[in-house]
Amino acid sequence: MKTIRELDLSDARKLLEGARALEIGVPMCIAIADSAGNLLAFERMDGGKITSIVIAIDKAFTAAAARKATHEYGEASQPGSPAYGINSAIGGRLMIVGGGLPVQVDGEVVGAVGVSSGTPLQDRAVAQAALDHFSAAG
Repeated sequence: MKTIRELDLSDARKLLEGARALEIGVPMCIAIADSAGNLLAFERMDGGKITSIVIAIDKAFTAAAARKATHEYGEASQPGSPAYGINSAIGGRLMIVGGGLPVQVDGEVVGAVGVSSGTPLQDRAVAQAALDHFSAAG
C-alpha cells in the first residue's frame, strides 16, 4: 500500500495568504490543487479577470499533475523543441504559460498553485510568494 502526501485545506489557506501578500497592483485569480491536480481552493480577488479563472485552475492542474512548472513547459513547447504541441494535450488543459508552480515537501510534489490575471512574470512571482510563505509557515 502506498501513502500519498498532499495538501489539505489548511495548507491551501496558507498558500492563498502568501499569494495575497505580494501586492503588485494586479487583482489575481489564485488556484490551489492537490497532488493529483484537483482543485482544492480558489480565490478571485476583486477585479480579477473572469477569463483568468479557468487559466489559474489549469495552471495549478498542470503543475501538480505533471510535477513541473508551467513556464518550463512553455520553454519546451516552442517550435522545434521536444514538447512542441504539448499544450494541445488533455483537451487543451495543459498550460504552458508561467504562473503554475508545484508545491513540494521533502522533494515530493504535494500539490500546486496556479495564478493568472497579470503578465506571466507577475503570475509566476505571485505563485512563488505563495510557495515562500508556505515554506516559512512550516
